[in-house]
Amino acid sequence: MLRLGGNAIDAAVAMGFALAVTYPSAGNLGGGGFMVIRLAGGELVANDHREKAPMKAHRDMFLDEGGEVVDGLSTASHLAVGVPGSVDGLLGVLERHGTLSRQEVIAPALALARDGFPLPADLAGQFDRLRGRFESYPASLAKFTRDDGNPLVAGEVFRQPDLAATLARIADHGRAGFYEGTTADLLVAEMGRGGGLVSHEDLAAYRSVWREPVRGTYRGHQVVSMPPPSSGGALLIQILNMLEPYDLAALGRGSPATVHLMVEAERRAYADRAEYLGDTDFYEVPLGRLIDKDYARRRFADFDPDGASRSEDVGAGTWPSESPETTHVSVMDGDGNAVAYTTTLNLGYGSKIVVTGAGFLLNNEMDDFSSKPNTANSFGLIGGEANAIEPGKRMLSSMTPTLVLQDGEPVLVTGSPGGSTIITTVLQVVTNVVDHGLDVATAVAAPRFHHQWRPNQIRYEPGAITADALADLARMGHVGFAQTAGLGDANSVMRVDEELIARSDPRNAGGAAAF
Repeated sequence: MLRLGGNAIDAAVAMGFALAVTYPSAGNLGGGGFMVIRLAGGELVANDHREKAPMKAHRDMFLDEGGEVVDGLSTASHLAVGVPGSVDGLLGVLERHGTLSRQEVIAPALALARDGFPLPADLAGQFDRLRGRFESYPASLAKFTRDDGNPLVAGEVFRQPDLAATLARIADHGRAGFYEGTTADLLVAEMGRGGGLVSHEDLAAYRSVWREPVRGTYRGHQVVSMPPPSSGGALLIQILNMLEPYDLAALGRGSPATVHLMVEAERRAYADRAEYLGDTDFYEVPLGRLIDKDYARRRFADFDPDGASRSEDVGAGTWPSESPETTHVSVMDGDGNAVAYTTTLNLGYGSKIVVTGAGFLLNNEMDDFSSKPNTANSFGLIGGEANAIEPGKRMLSSMTPTLVLQDGEPVLVTGSPGGSTIITTVLQVVTNVVDHGLDVATAVAAPRFHHQWRPNQIRYEPGAITADALADLARMGHVGFAQTAGLGDANSVMRVDEELIARSDPRNAGGAAAF
C-alpha cells in the first residue's frame, strides 16, 4: 500500500482485510478491534470497532437455573457471538483518513482468498489439531479440510472461495456489502441454525465509534492508547504512573527489585480494572481518576520494597467523590502518520463457527463480559457491574494499541495479542525502550513476565527471571510462580533519527526490517 502511494492508514486497513484471509485464528471479518492513529498533522484519534451484545442479549444468558455459569456457552456456541465490528471500523477509518480507494486496499486480500496461498506449516497444524472442534459445524470443517475430508498439508494452496465472494461484496458495496444483503442474510441464517442472537436489525444498527485516545506521560514521552471499552490504555498509563517515581534503569531490567516493583503495580491496576472498567456508553468509568498521577501515588503509597502484597488483601482503589488470541499491526510512514491496530475474534479461531456460504469465522467475544459477578472469564479476569451484559453494550477488552511520542512526533508504535497479558506485554516494550534504552528488536524480543491480581501468580518466560531472582521474590512473599512459553507478540515500529525500523516478534515470526 505504501508503494502504491498510500499512507499508514491505507496500509493498516489493507492489513486488516488480509489478516482475515491469512491468519484465521485472529484476523477477521467476524470480530472487532481498536485502532489508535496519529495523523501527519499531529491529530490523535481512536476508532472503536469492538463487537456489541445483540439486542436480545441479557445479563443472565450464560447461567443455568441455579445461577451458575454453563461451561462453554459463552465460548463455544452461537450464543457466544457478538455483533461484528471489523468491517464497519476498517471502512470508516479508510474513508476518513485513507487516501486509496476501497477496492485498492481490499484487492490483495481478495486475491489471497480467491487464488490462494501456500499453506504454512503452523496453520496446517492448527487446522488438524482443531478438527474435532470444527466437526460440529459443516462449513468450518469444509473450510479447514480438503474436499475429501482429509487434512490440508503444509505447502498446498489454500483457497477460500466463499470468503473471496464476501470480500468482493464489501469491495463493491462497502458497508452494505457486509451488514446488509447477501452476507447479512448468510450470517443471520447461521445464527438461526444454532440459536444465536445476532439479527438483521443488530447488523444494520452497528456503527464503529470515534473516541478520544487516552493519554499520559512517562519520563518526557507522551503515551497515547485506547480508551474504554478497552482497559488497556487506562491500565498501561496507570501502571506507568506508579512506576515513574522509581529509577528502573538503576534497579536493572529483570532484577528482583524491578520485577517486584512492576508486579505490585500490576496487581493494583488489575484490581481497579475489575471494579471500574467497562463500556463508557453504558457505565460511568472514572477514567480521569484512574490515569491521574496523584491517584497513582496514593494507590501505590502502601508499596513495600521488601515485601509482596497478598492479592486477597488488595481491593480496588478509592478516591474522594467529585475499568491470548489476537493480532496486532504497527505502521509508520514517512509523512508522520502512525497506526497501532489490534484486532481479534477473542479465543483462537473465535467460536470455531464459519458462516455457511460466507467463509468467515465468528467471534466468541460475549465471553469478555462478566457472565456472573466475580467469576473469571477464559483469561482468568474478574469483573462486575461495570462489565455486565446489556443489549447493545461493548464488552471490556485488554487490547492496548499504543503510540509513544516525543516532542509530539511518533517514536514507537506497539501493541500485542495475548488476552490479559496484552497490557503487561506493551508495558514491558515501553519500559524496555524508555527506561532501559533498548533498540526495538531487543525491546520486543526480551523475555517477559506477567501478573494480573487474580490469580495471585507471576507467569514468566524462560530467561525473564533468573533462579536467584525467583528465590529473592519468594523471600519477599511472592507466590505462584509459573513458567510459560510466549507471552504476547509485540510487533512494533520505532523511529531512530530518520530511519523507521520494524520488528516482528520472534516468538511468532522473527525478523527485522529498516525503511
